[in-house]
Amino acid sequence: MSKMKIVLAYSGGLDTTIIIPWLKENYDCEVIAVAADVGQGEELAPLNEKAIKSGASKIFIEDLKDEFVENFIFPTIKAGAVYEGKYLLGTSFARPVIAKRLVEIAHREGATAICHGCTGKGNDQVRFELSVKALDPDMKIIAPWRIWNIKSREEEIEYAEKRGLPISISKKSPYSMDRNIWHLSHEGCDLEDPWNEPKDDLLLISNPISKTPDKAEYVEIEFEKGVPVAVNGKKLKPVALLEELNKIGAKHGVGVTDMVENRLVGMKSRGVYETPGGEILYAAHRNLEEITLDRTTSHQKEMLAIRFAELVYDGNWFTPLREALSAFVDSTQQTVTGTVRLKLFKGRISGAGVKSPYSLYDEDIATFSADEVYNQKDSEGFINLFGLPLKVRAQMLKRNKKDK
Repeated sequence: MSKMKIVLAYSGGLDTTIIIPWLKENYDCEVIAVAADVGQGEELAPLNEKAIKSGASKIFIEDLKDEFVENFIFPTIKAGAVYEGKYLLGTSFARPVIAKRLVEIAHREGATAICHGCTGKGNDQVRFELSVKALDPDMKIIAPWRIWNIKSREEEIEYAEKRGLPISISKKSPYSMDRNIWHLSHEGCDLEDPWNEPKDDLLLISNPISKTPDKAEYVEIEFEKGVPVAVNGKKLKPVALLEELNKIGAKHGVGVTDMVENRLVGMKSRGVYETPGGEILYAAHRNLEEITLDRTTSHQKEMLAIRFAELVYDGNWFTPLREALSAFVDSTQQTVTGTVRLKLFKGRISGAGVKSPYSLYDEDIATFSADEVYNQKDSEGFINLFGLPLKVRAQMLKRNKKDK
């Protein structure tokens, strides 16, 4: 009888390195490692040798950057989705694109289980597993941190050393970090006390404010139907466009967010996020929508953006509701085409100009100068009708007061 095949979401870190032999010791199985390149900036080539030395039968290193940006990041920007008013969902929407590829490879390789190295305290376990369930309800999911007896990092190291596994323990940063092309997150260590201000040397992408230029920089971003397509007049493919904005934004220290968020699993956690290009794109997209969306559509979209963000944060990307909200969003974006100019200075982003062939802003109507378009006398009838319910209620209260 052939061995069970398990696909492992593999990063090459301590957790997933020791998971390979652990799986083989606890299951009669073959382990297929899958490393997803979502732009984390790490050298992935050494993972080939490392995974095999750890006991994997094979490893796939998958470049998912294009799919990540085009099919997950851009739809979320168009929705204007921000979790709890601050978090731009960097880790959240990276998990479903990885899970999707895990399922695809599992099907191709004839695997019957998918394994991940997420702990039982985090959101990522939910995001991975909900995505797998949505894409293949029959796929078995293995989460070692919820099963094994290992309780600490020290025990992980001991486990690895006993088996001669190729691990490298780095002390370069005390924080728990997650990085991709969209963001870099920092958690743990001194950040666990919300009273502690983040240290300048915590930032690995963005300049701290003290090291940003003393001169503002202007950047122009062009959109077509809500999708960014050019920076400073130069057409760029999605990944290259985001990389360019990351460089520009990081120089000026924009996109650094310090927040205490409500995790799906019931606890509050404090994190610092670096999302320089993302912050720029959100600001530009908002500015363009200000002149291209009508009032009622804009306000409805704002309300639905909160729900969209919750769905993404909670791991519900592959759901009918998220797909329905994206369909609504795509409909609203048909006229969100134009160019936005932003000013970047000392961590701040300011609007410096916006134009669109679909602009609903009419200077002839909005002007404070004399015009022949807007009849100010019309407002009297409008106010009388708009205020009629208030007037009727006030009259009722007045009558009842006299009767007492």
